[in-house]
Amino acid sequence: QVQLVESGGGLVQPGGSLRLSCKASGFTSDYYTIGWFRQAPGKEREGVSCFKSTDGSTYTADSVKGRFTISRDNAKSTVYLQMNSLKPEDTAVYYCASRRPYGTSCFNQLEYNHWGQGTQVTVSS
Repeated sequence: QVQLVESGGGLVQPGGSLRLSCKASGFTSDYYTIGWFRQAPGKEREGVSCFKSTDGSTYTADSVKGRFTISRDNAKSTVYLQMNSLKPEDTAVYYCASRRPYGTSCFNQLEYNHWGQGTQVTVSS
């Protein structure tokens, strides 16, 4: 059974950085897609970034492009989300999720069938 565990959230000042981790276990295939999503208070959950293990391609939402970077450490079965130049509007619960390697947009949440418990990121002075 696939399990995803996020960590690395916390309180950071505007302009600061955090690195979120998503440790995965239980994959029966080397091919999968991992997505990072976030949900701010009173807002719908939205896609932030995703990684496709089939070809190593990554996708990043326009709202965080140039500030957030997704990466993978295969040896540690972990996908990271490096978040730099954080803004108060980045405050949200961040989730990682997994799905089969192929699908439609990697931000289509309906295609993800395993989710982590979420980690809170608060950007405030």
